[in-house]
Amino acid sequence: MKMNRLALPLVLALAATLAATGCKKTPVKVTPMPGAQAGNVPDNQSANTLPNANTLNPDANPNVTSGSTPTAGLDEFEGMKKDAAALAAYTIHFSFDSAVIKKAEHANISAVASALSGNQSDKLLIEGNCDERGTEEYNRALGERRALAAREALAKAGVSPDRIRTISYGKDKPADPGHDEAAWGKNRRDDFILLHPK
Repeated sequence: MKMNRLALPLVLALAATLAATGCKKTPVKVTPMPGAQAGNVPDNQSANTLPNANTLNPDANPNVTSGSTPTAGLDEFEGMKKDAAALAAYTIHFSFDSAVIKKAEHANISAVASALSGNQSDKLLIEGNCDERGTEEYNRALGERRALAAREALAKAGVSPDRIRTISYGKDKPADPGHDEAAWGKNRRDDFILLHPK
């Protein structure tokens, strides 16, 4: 009986301490948006910050900028015909939780830039995509950072940024419906959609 009276305050104190401190949570890593150099991550951006709300919804501000690259207004892209097949061979893929364009993908960026230089009236839509892991909000932000990284790389390759729009589909448009690393590798991508004037 005497032992129970001593143990009860200790149990209550332990419970109160655990309730007050809570569980330690490891912050989720967020891939920062590429900075002035394509494929480089700015040192001054925290790994635990998401891009501003405008990058999650490109329709919110038609002139959102990434670094020093301006974005064209949506009205300039209205009524254009999508040609998904024209540049399908030049899809670029990303590593897990990354928006950094791999060196092996630079040839595809050059090919897209070359295709756009052939007809100045054509424009480009870059669709950023992710695999199924992660929350919808996180994947939308990551897909947008991937699309913006490709836009930055194309701008450095000589494509005028006012000919390019980006959109993120997050995990909503998988290229492969599987649930393994092979499928996930195919789904972490940017698709390039050529836009022709009507």
